[in-house]
Amino acid sequence: MTRPSSRQTFRSTAPGVSLARALSKLGVASRTEAATLIEAGRVTVNGHPARNPKQRVDMGRDTLTLDGRRLSAQPRRYIALNKPRGLVTTARDERDRPTVYQCLHEDDRQLSPVGRLDKASEGLLLFTNDTHWAHTILDPARHFPKTYHVQIDRVPAATELARLRAGIEIEPGLTTRPAQVEILRSGGKTCWLEITLREGLNRQIRRMIEAIDAHVLRLLRVRIGPIELGDLAKGASRPLTPAELAALRNQSG
Repeated sequence: MTRPSSRQTFRSTAPGVSLARALSKLGVASRTEAATLIEAGRVTVNGHPARNPKQRVDMGRDTLTLDGRRLSAQPRRYIALNKPRGLVTTARDERDRPTVYQCLHEDDRQLSPVGRLDKASEGLLLFTNDTHWAHTILDPARHFPKTYHVQIDRVPAATELARLRAGIEIEPGLTTRPAQVEILRSGGKTCWLEITLREGLNRQIRRMIEAIDAHVLRLLRVRIGPIELGDLAKGASRPLTPAELAALRNQSG
């Protein structure tokens, strides 16, 4: 009889799901964030401390707690925030910088952001406790459109706009996908562009603008798929409507 190789990997056949996945399904955090909570000793299973994110649990039978609070399935929630500049997109910041969570109502502070906007960027940011929904929007294979209004420090030439639209090399060997780029208005020395992307590379718009030797002065996200920022006040949030959620489902397939 042939013995299995020591390098062979086997999928667990134990019943239930991993503890990290259970926390994710309950809307507590992503699996990566849940693993951190578990390893920190903040989670118990049936009253016993659990520090292994891979521990199998039965969500229908086992009692899970986080910081002494019993966990149970929560209603799915989806909100939009108009993020101001100067805030980082995280619940806690190691440098004690102000975060987007200071804009949220207390009941919304258990929700997780869907993607990020960097500290200097502003505009539409979504939050949810539905990790599957969030992953659908962030899935790079779906090329989900996101639209930005971008103020730059000069008016680009027609040839530069063509490069941005066709895809531009932002570092050796890395070229962006084609994008929709239009001039919204210009004031001689500065210009506002509307840019729609179907990918989400790190600092992508800033790097695209730098590739044409210009600089971003302001960057505002105004739309994610069919969801528009509209007239939502800066720093304010609102729940997504059933019509918006249906439109997102249709667009994401």
